[in-house]
Amino acid sequence: MKVLRITIPARAAVAFIVAVLLASSALAQSKGNARLNGKVVDEQGQPVADVVVKAQMSGQTEVFSGTSDKKGEFRINGLANGEWKVELAKVGLETATEMVEVKADKAPALNVTLKKGAPKADPMVEINAELQRAATIAQSGKIAEARKIYDDLLVKYPSIYQIEGFIARTYAAETPPDIPKALEHLKINLEKEPANVELKLFQAELLMESGDKAGAKAILDAIDMTQVKDPYTYINQAINLINEKKGVEAADLLTKLLAQFPTVNELYYYRGRAYVAAEKLDLARADLEKFVSLAPAAKEAADAKRILDQLKK
Repeated sequence: MKVLRITIPARAAVAFIVAVLLASSALAQSKGNARLNGKVVDEQGQPVADVVVKAQMSGQTEVFSGTSDKKGEFRINGLANGEWKVELAKVGLETATEMVEVKADKAPALNVTLKKGAPKADPMVEINAELQRAATIAQSGKIAEARKIYDDLLVKYPSIYQIEGFIARTYAAETPPDIPKALEHLKINLEKEPANVELKLFQAELLMESGDKAGAKAILDAIDMTQVKDPYTYINQAINLINEKKGVEAADLLTKLLAQFPTVNELYYYRGRAYVAAEKLDLARADLEKFVSLAPAAKEAADAKRILDQLKK
């Protein structure tokens, strides 16, 4: 059998040995012959079982532990002479800390009453209230004030990374939009939720706004469209394709959208325009006429009628 040999340089070996000796010495100072006995009761004087009791000698690192039984009694063996900090804890009760002096290998009995713990406030109550307040303020046009609420929440609750997404939206809502800042904060949120479709759609919108149409397209192409609840980011992509004279590609995208969102009438309007760009005028006419019949009062209806009049010439 091949023997694996590990060589420790002389100075490192000395340091290692000293460290081991010091650790052994510290452990030895904590260990002794005393036994700590005690009992835990509640405020009604009833014994409390399953309380975790931890004892640590002052200046030492080793922790001795025990658990109270159904009578509330506990015992911890092997304590050395000296001052000990004893902590008693159980979920739902306030943690108690007592100091005990062990002398001549004897520890005094420790009887402790644990009080009922105060109910912890649910932080989500405050968070949701503040998010709602920020949203209301943002809707009134006070974007910077709303963002300050989000910033303060993030300082207080740094683990609630979703707040980064809300901050991103405030930068996007500025006039003019601060797209780099919005993307910066959105990226932090996306790193925690890489499969979040709504965040990906928002990212694609921001990239389109910044002029990075290729980057936006790459994101949208990678999304499972069956998971999309709102088609309007894809509609914007289709508009970009139409403006780039890529009518066939735009029409194909809008056809897929219609399969998933058959009640979104605007899709017929935009597909009609895509067919115009692709010079498929009969298909364009059919879609535009259908759109006008389905949504005669829509804001796009006037433009659809104008295009239809041009197609008749």
